[in-house]
Amino acid sequence: MSRDEKGFAEFFQGSWDPCLKAVIASTGDVTQAEEQVAEAFARAWASWRKLRRHPAPRAWVVRTALNAGASRWRRRARELPLADHDREAPDGARTGLDGALLRALRRLPPRQREVIVLRVFLDLDIETTARQLEITPGTVRAHLSRAVTTLRNELAQANIMETDPCTTTIR
Repeated sequence: MSRDEKGFAEFFQGSWDPCLKAVIASTGDVTQAEEQVAEAFARAWASWRKLRRHPAPRAWVVRTALNAGASRWRRRARELPLADHDREAPDGARTGLDGALLRALRRLPPRQREVIVLRVFLDLDIETTARQLEITPGTVRAHLSRAVTTLRNELAQANIMETDPCTTTIR
C-alpha cells in the first residue's frame, strides 16, 4: 500500500462517521446522506494529493456531499413526485442522533443548518466555517446564534410535549 493510499485510508476511517452524521443532520435522510457522503469520499480519493493539504479536509467532504445533494435535488425538481415518496426523519437508532434534534435541524433554514453542521458536528472554528461556506465570520456567528436559539426553543418544547402533553397547545 502506498503512502497516499495509507493516508487516505486513515482519513476515511477517522472521518466517515463524523461526516455522515453531519450530512444526516443537514439532510434528515440517512439513505440520501450515505449516498452523498460515499460520492464525496470518492471525489476526495480522486483529489487526495491536493485534498490532504487542505486545512479542513472533513469540511471539504461534507461540503462536497451537500453540494452533491443539492445537484440531485435540482434534477429531482424536474421530476414528477410519487405518492408517499418522502420519508420521515430517521430515528436515533440508526443514526446515533436524537430524532427530535434531527426534526428540529430539518426545520432550520439551509444556511443555519450548514453552520451548525460545520461548527458543532465537525467542530470547526468560526474562520474555517466561514471559508468553507464562503461567508464572513460575522455571518457565521449570526447564523449560529439564530440556529442555537431556535434549536434550544424547539427542543425545550419537544421535551415539554414528551413529559406532559396536556400542558401544551396543539399546533
